[in-house]
Amino acid sequence: MDPAERDAAFINEALKKETPDYKVIIEIACTRTSEEFLAAKRSYQFQYKHCLEEDVASKTIGDFRRLLVVVTSAYRYDGDEFDENLAHSEANILHQVIENKAFNNDEIIRILCTRSKKQLCSTFIAFRNMYGTTITKGLSTDHPNDEYMEALRTVIRCIKNPRRYLAKVLYYALNDLIAEEHALSRVIISRAEKDLNEINDLYFQRNGITLDSSVAKKTSGNYMNFLLALLGNN
Repeated sequence: MDPAERDAAFINEALKKETPDYKVIIEIACTRTSEEFLAAKRSYQFQYKHCLEEDVASKTIGDFRRLLVVVTSAYRYDGDEFDENLAHSEANILHQVIENKAFNNDEIIRILCTRSKKQLCSTFIAFRNMYGTTITKGLSTDHPNDEYMEALRTVIRCIKNPRRYLAKVLYYALNDLIAEEHALSRVIISRAEKDLNEINDLYFQRNGITLDSSVAKKTSGNYMNFLLALLGNN
């Protein structure tokens, strides 16, 4: 499989679960480039004869649906340019949303799901400088729609520091009683030719053990050898 076909398969697998795994969909939508995600959506439609956005809409409801449909349908600008004035303005909008607990406000979805990653990172920095806390902490509040709130935080984490987020995914996958092979395979295979060394470094900084050591402890046989080979241990 090429990367787009793999991502389409990962998304299909996540959607087919009894309770769809929305974090996988957000992870792929927000850690890939816009062109990579567009290729994955095209591959999804080719392989499964369905539009991804329509499948997401059919399996979700309410605010959660609104968020995921925009996440999967938006095409972000991938350039390095950003506007500091816009960052300050939208940091203020996000702060007002949080202060008013208007978490289903269209503006929060518009900003998080359509702005470029560089623009959003500038907005997150402005938010912290202006209000003395991170936006994810601002969104860590009791709310009746916990799934929606967690989805918002996941979007932010994937955009703000995708490598750190993926290192955390690997940590949880390897700290279940039985290793969560779907998550392990998804992250290690998809990042093997990109930034797996950097993710490994973050994993070690967080956990005091290398990723390959954790894989060797929690997996076995041909599957272990396959993952270790991708991690550079032949």
